[in-house]
Amino acid sequence: MNLQKSTRHESKKLRESARGKECQIRIPGVCCGDNATVVLCHLNGAGAGKKHSDLLASYGCHKCHAACDGALKTAYHSDELKLMLLEGIMRTQQIMLDDGLITLA
Repeated sequence: MNLQKSTRHESKKLRESARGKECQIRIPGVCCGDNATVVLCHLNGAGAGKKHSDLLASYGCHKCHAACDGALKTAYHSDELKLMLLEGIMRTQQIMLDDGLITLA
């Protein structure tokens, strides 16, 4: 099996776009709803000490971010947290498309 090495794409514009947005991860019983704490939360699994590209990230409040990173313990299984993050990534990508931050050719 020949796996192509993926390039990490970074965008200051995408990272800064999270400021003041609503959390899109929305973990029930965890999400604090504080737009002032929202940052771009990356999908885990790019490798030790590495992050995925900025497009593979969701707008997330500090509590949802901590839960997805494992820093905040919750009653949710890691697979459930990953699914909520992936759903948040899809919602975030739609917002980015609607706001003209990303475009399709």
